[in-house]
Amino acid sequence: MSKTIRIAIAVLVVIVLAAVPWFGSDVVVQFGISTLILAVLAQGWNIIGGYTGYASFGNSTFFGLGAYGVGIAMVQWNLPFWVGMVFGAVMAVAFAILLGIPVLRLRGHYFAIATLALAQVVAAIVSNIPLFGENIGLVLPPLNNDAMFYELSLALLVAATLTVWWLTRSRFGFGLIAIRENEEGAAVMGVDTTRYKIMAFALSGLFSALAGGIQAYWITFLDPASAFDISLNVKMIIMAVFGGPGTIFGPVVGAFVLSAISEVLSSEVTNIAGLFFGIVVVAAVVLMPRGLADIVRHFRSSGWRYFAQNIRAHRI
Repeated sequence: MSKTIRIAIAVLVVIVLAAVPWFGSDVVVQFGISTLILAVLAQGWNIIGGYTGYASFGNSTFFGLGAYGVGIAMVQWNLPFWVGMVFGAVMAVAFAILLGIPVLRLRGHYFAIATLALAQVVAAIVSNIPLFGENIGLVLPPLNNDAMFYELSLALLVAATLTVWWLTRSRFGFGLIAIRENEEGAAVMGVDTTRYKIMAFALSGLFSALAGGIQAYWITFLDPASAFDISLNVKMIIMAVFGGPGTIFGPVVGAFVLSAISEVLSSEVTNIAGLFFGIVVVAAVVLMPRGLADIVRHFRSSGWRYFAQNIRAHRI
């Protein structure tokens, strides 16, 4: 498929998605908002996890900081929503830079463990600060305008995807890929690995924070437990891995597919929806560990042998 056709398809998909609020039901629009926010989170994680190769479990922290940025600005300071978005983004990026300096010196499971507890630590700190509403949380002024939240979420997803597309064509992006493949080799080749990793961490945190800000105003309620929910980080990782980490559209496709599966299972077989969803995820990781994007590239030439090779690789 030529580059022009791919671009035309992508533009067509965006146009169709943008028209959903005007033709879809309220339920569809609300499902769309939550799915688009998850897609943004998966795409943001893709920058640090897919392209840089650092499996961060700390992006839910940036999501929570972005949410609280909007909450503090609107509730405590009586400022507009967009000021809160900027405030939350600045908090998240600053935190990512300050945290990234020491934490990004760790690798592999050490880095994952260090970021895993981050959300709980920040939640505990926030729950004792009056400005953040302590344990009670913050109640934002309601705005009954799902179409606006939908379009904001879609615009943010487009921006995140364009950023990832830019990474695949920029020197910065090539540096991140080099770090993922061989960090020592990248350093020998002149890549400032520390600076590149911190920049990727901050960029990943930026999109997570902006998604959190939209979510906070849409839901209109914040508390530490929901804002810094570690399960949200697990979801974004699963969606990115399912769709294809280190690809442009993989995390977006993964978010849409898994959100749809989860919604269907929750409505049809509520009692065991979680079990079926888990089985789907495990099967996907075993049969296609590099995600849906890898199937598109290799299934035509390998056929069903593609799945057999992955099963043998996992010794199943």
